[in-house]
Amino acid sequence: MSRTNDRLLLVDGRLVPGAGGAFETINPATEEVLGTAADASADDMDRAIAAARRAFDETGWATDHAFRARCLRQLREGLRRRADELRELTIQEVGAPRFLTFGAQLDAPVDDLAWFADLVEDYAWERDLGRAEPMGMPSHRRVVREAVGVVGAITPWNFPHQINLAKLGPALAAGNTVVLKPAPDTPWCAAVVGEVIAEETDIPPGVVNVVTSSDHALGAQLTRDPRVDLVSFTGSTATGRNVMASAAGTLKRVFLELGGKSAFVVLDDADLRGACSYAAFAGITHAGQGCAITTRILVPRERHDEAVEITAGALAKLGAGDPQDDRTICGPVISARQRERIEGYLELAVEDGGAFACGGGRPEGRDRGFWIEPTLITGLTNDSRAAREEIFGPVLVILPHDGDDDAVRIANDSPYGLSGAVHGGDVERARGVARRLRTGTVSVNGGVWYGADVPFGGYKQSGIGREMGVAGFEEYLETKSIAEGV
Repeated sequence: MSRTNDRLLLVDGRLVPGAGGAFETINPATEEVLGTAADASADDMDRAIAAARRAFDETGWATDHAFRARCLRQLREGLRRRADELRELTIQEVGAPRFLTFGAQLDAPVDDLAWFADLVEDYAWERDLGRAEPMGMPSHRRVVREAVGVVGAITPWNFPHQINLAKLGPALAAGNTVVLKPAPDTPWCAAVVGEVIAEETDIPPGVVNVVTSSDHALGAQLTRDPRVDLVSFTGSTATGRNVMASAAGTLKRVFLELGGKSAFVVLDDADLRGACSYAAFAGITHAGQGCAITTRILVPRERHDEAVEITAGALAKLGAGDPQDDRTICGPVISARQRERIEGYLELAVEDGGAFACGGGRPEGRDRGFWIEPTLITGLTNDSRAAREEIFGPVLVILPHDGDDDAVRIANDSPYGLSGAVHGGDVERARGVARRLRTGTVSVNGGVWYGADVPFGGYKQSGIGREMGVAGFEEYLETKSIAEGV
């Protein structure tokens, strides 16, 4: 699968071991040890930050637009050349179903680097405001956009290539230097990006540093260090609060893409079978391990029981399967710890009066690996913890609504506002409901909003800022106004 059974850090242009030794990475489907990754120490992180600071301050990276575009295209081509290796690595280290690696788990984010390379060349880096006479002083004004500086990127394990590259792409395109700290669960996915940068691109030493570690807390060093100008974090809302509080000490900018508990709204004129079957598929894809996945299904009260039957039947048919199988939609969850967390929510659901229309435990015959059955919970209200908190597993809650206004009320009655979906027969009506949802993205009748050109992010406690699109690119830019006397 790979050239070696261990991976190294990328610090200041060199692939080096970690001062903390090495730690194992595990296949969540089998619990097999795949190999090791370099275990960075605080000193390793310090060296990475110093390298990024030096590369930003002392090289032409931030100002040479054409060079950056070329380097991003080199990175894309280098990753594409190793696509077969990366595909197997992703299936084994992440537990991602094979079919997803042809989309958001690998191929799509790699190809998206080309969009950011094109944007470097097409973006209006300077805007001329013309002449004016403020306070009687003839002046010519212009607005210039330039890189923020050193970016600390802290990423999760669920879609590692997508999120790592969604931070590296725009940050590098904008002219920043980066220290990437990936999750301990999926170090190889990030480490291979470091290998490609070191071996197959002209990206200068220090511009990108990849620091893998078994210590979740090592990323906090990026939030505190005054040499880091911006922290870009994707993960849980609870950790996002800590990132924001820690970054406040140096008043550095933060981008936060956090949790979600998104609603899938089925209107009373929708094709119920089609909508509920789609909700089942969407809700347990990659074992429900996605922040934007729609895990609350809101259905017309008068058709609630029918909706439960359809959804439960679809979930049971999909099942949980080997991620190597092309037909698998729902693979394992990432770790024993995550499985225990999900099981805790299943117990809470029962305590709150819920029942399992399907699933509710571990699938039979899978004694190795971290598995949870696709599960549908009925009988809860929207204020129960299982209906309100992010579970991050293949667990859906179905709730009745009494018409469009009630559906909107329930959907918006959440601390989160990341994503959502609306299915209805009348497209204008469905679109109207979508506009009333307080979320950053909405799918109407199966529409897919994902793409390099589409801003992604949330309202409320789902985060601050946007990733992807021009809006996401501009998160990594400063604005400078210049006036010349004439």
